[in-house]
Amino acid sequence: MKKLLALLAALGLFFVSCSDDDVITDPGPDPDPVNYTSGSADFSNYVALGNSLTAGYSDAALFIDGQTASFPNMLAGSFALAGGGDFTIPFMADNLGGATLAGTPIFGNRLFLDFSTGDPLPTPVPGQGSTEISNVLAGPFNNMGVPGAKSFHLVAPGYGNVAGVAAGLANPYFARFASNPGTTVLTDALTQNPTFFTLWIGNNDVLSFATSGGAGVDQTGNPDPTTYGGNDLTDPQLFENIYTALLQGLTANGAKGVVANIPDVTTIPFFTTVPFAPLDPTNPDFGPQIPLLNAQFADLNNVFAFLGVPERSITFSTTGASALLIKDEDLPDLSAQITATLIGGGLDAPTAGLLGMLYGQARQATADDLIVFTSQTVIAELNTDAFAMLQGLGLPAETAGQLSINGITYPLEDRWVLTPEEQEMIANATANFNATIAALADTYNLGLVDASAYLNTLADAGITLSDGSVVTATYGTGGGFSLDGVHPSPRGYALIANEFIEVIENTYGAELPRVNPLDFTGLYIN
Repeated sequence: MKKLLALLAALGLFFVSCSDDDVITDPGPDPDPVNYTSGSADFSNYVALGNSLTAGYSDAALFIDGQTASFPNMLAGSFALAGGGDFTIPFMADNLGGATLAGTPIFGNRLFLDFSTGDPLPTPVPGQGSTEISNVLAGPFNNMGVPGAKSFHLVAPGYGNVAGVAAGLANPYFARFASNPGTTVLTDALTQNPTFFTLWIGNNDVLSFATSGGAGVDQTGNPDPTTYGGNDLTDPQLFENIYTALLQGLTANGAKGVVANIPDVTTIPFFTTVPFAPLDPTNPDFGPQIPLLNAQFADLNNVFAFLGVPERSITFSTTGASALLIKDEDLPDLSAQITATLIGGGLDAPTAGLLGMLYGQARQATADDLIVFTSQTVIAELNTDAFAMLQGLGLPAETAGQLSINGITYPLEDRWVLTPEEQEMIANATANFNATIAALADTYNLGLVDASAYLNTLADAGITLSDGSVVTATYGTGGGFSLDGVHPSPRGYALIANEFIEVIENTYGAELPRVNPLDFTGLYIN
């Protein structure tokens, strides 16, 4: 099969569509000179804590231009006109974004669209990034955003220990600028005695679960993060304890600040770009196979009807786009029943057992399922692990290959799909975390940026700029998100910066210049 791009009948990657209803207009730059003031806040030493969203991460990497276009750096530019001081950033070594550890590459370069190949899927920029993690920078740094950090990582000793990076015990980004191997992110922030802070943390406490297709575990009731897997949902009580500790430390010496809540991650392009039904009958690699596929699934569909689950039937359309075949781990496993029914109908036991194993939790996707962005690399491709497994069971190579096409004959694995049940887990965790953030912001008299509501507006209606253009969450062309489908573009970060400025003004009586989103790109073009 050719790459998914040829099968995505509904993707429309290079077309923008958004509703004109209820659009929000970004105020853009201030039209007239103003006597800017900090109000009751003090911007002389501003420190920003958070994760990749604070660091300026975009296009699946951290690089100089992205760090410069981080929302805290934009805020610092506005603060500078109201008593703000210098704002230092632990810059990467170049604009490629890749890095090495003791000379060995540990993550790749930022993404770009290479139209010369005829396949405009995002791909890493060529070359080897010159950032060496073990070259520790001399701080302190005002931007304390650490890509990949969850809430509890900000208070974890050793999270910036270079010696722990290779074993996955430390964060390579923090290791580059931690003041010493045993410090914490919070400690290094407090050492600077900030007069003002922003805190945007908690996204990764749900995001990694979501981007893994719900492959993690809901750790509600388990307050020990040392037992968590990388894709697990954080216990709400642990989150509250950590967030309380962060705010206690940050406000202890009278610093004021603003916190932001957690967006609904299922609204970002990573989950809204690949349709649940991308299989196009006009594709020459797929369309001619449809009659044979439907004939092959006919007996299995009869079994589904006999077992009282006709909704699990697998059928591909010759006239319209068809839904992907997926594995839904929340479905009752009917492997044994399928096997027994097929044997009762006269099929040999080995074949019946094989079909039961393959399709015991299979169904076709619906509009309620979210297909993750990275699935584009595997949909309609040969699943080599499945192919090897089936050959190991004695199937001829040709038959094993026919049964190993991801999303067509082999159910797309759970890590590529967010089912409704998994989405509900994410929604519950996000609601719990956001309730904590709102309550603690009130307790500590801090401003609260409702990033969730704002990014929902971006996804639902778009944001109209001063020149009449509209920024949306449409992948590739909307201007709000970068090519990784998760992190904002520089223009998206500018919109977020203005939300922070508005809350700062309303909370502390400040008067600050707005950031002009039109000064920042919606997509880096190489």
